[in-house]
Amino acid sequence: MIDSFAGVSKKVGMPPGSLIHVGDFDEEETRISVIDYGRIDLEEPVVETVEDLLKFREKDSITWVCLEGLKNVEITELIGKYFDIHPLVLEDILNTHQRPKFEEFDDYLYIVLKGLSLQHRDSSSGEFRVEYEQISILVLNDFVFTFKERKDDLFVPLIQRIRNSSGRIRSLGSDYLTYALLDTIVDQNFVLLDSMDERIDAIEEELLANPTSETLMAIQRLKRELIDIRRSTSPQRELLSAILRSDHGLISEKIHIYYRDVFDHVLRITESVDSYRDMLGGLLDIYVSSVSNKMNEIMKILTVFASIFIPLTFIAGIYGMNFEYMPELKWKWSYPALWVVFVTIPTVLLVYFKKKKWL
Repeated sequence: MIDSFAGVSKKVGMPPGSLIHVGDFDEEETRISVIDYGRIDLEEPVVETVEDLLKFREKDSITWVCLEGLKNVEITELIGKYFDIHPLVLEDILNTHQRPKFEEFDDYLYIVLKGLSLQHRDSSSGEFRVEYEQISILVLNDFVFTFKERKDDLFVPLIQRIRNSSGRIRSLGSDYLTYALLDTIVDQNFVLLDSMDERIDAIEEELLANPTSETLMAIQRLKRELIDIRRSTSPQRELLSAILRSDHGLISEKIHIYYRDVFDHVLRITESVDSYRDMLGGLLDIYVSSVSNKMNEIMKILTVFASIFIPLTFIAGIYGMNFEYMPELKWKWSYPALWVVFVTIPTVLLVYFKKKKWL
């Protein structure tokens, strides 16, 4: 769940700007990877300390610094010191329960949003869980910093694009790199929604075939997961709107068209999430209707049997009384005649029920 605020209590009573890592991922080692590129040159140096980044300030190039793992607070603190980042921004980077937002400062921009990925999926049951990771982006004139909670392969396709010298990204600035990062993070949601669409289809088929209590549990689990997904993706629309309204010098006018493309993707994702929410509500109604229909069918069969045996029970009750003067008891053919009545009554009732289409 994305709202498990475990660890937030550690900051209670501390002054604003106190740097303490609060999050669900505890990577023991922070990995710093750097890609420095220009229109012609590309360099991927091995960086061990924050001081090693200072030499790229003198170069006429774009430097992308990616930090994976936030447990080592000192590294984030040094980046804030050398690149003049406000302590409250550093605090938001380390406190990984932030709402997606966009903030403007004189010399840099701060963007924070959630990265969603498929954590687990059982091929037999189709169940899956979503993993939520806060990704923070600092945009400077020639530097772009990304802060991730864990190590994964999210940005590998983007790194391959940068390595390809024929790509547009090598000839544009930090604002275009920021667009590429946002586009990669947002488009990851489409993979997640495709898996959710498959799961919803499977539940729908199960509902029409043989709904069980497990089906209801699957709908409820998916509904809760969808609430968390919507809580993470819906604010991204506001974030992209703020970027498109911004007149900050770090985002050039010609790059706005690319941000509008990401904004369009966010709208599609939000609409899809809303559609899936409505579909799950419909599936819940279908489940209730299916269970009710099944119960009605059972009650109908029981009512038919009761209607057949009520007259038979009535007759058996009459001749089961211990009166001495019952002339039928002395008749020779009374027993076979009673069996004829017992057979005739159910047959007539069954024909009547069939004619009325109750069976």
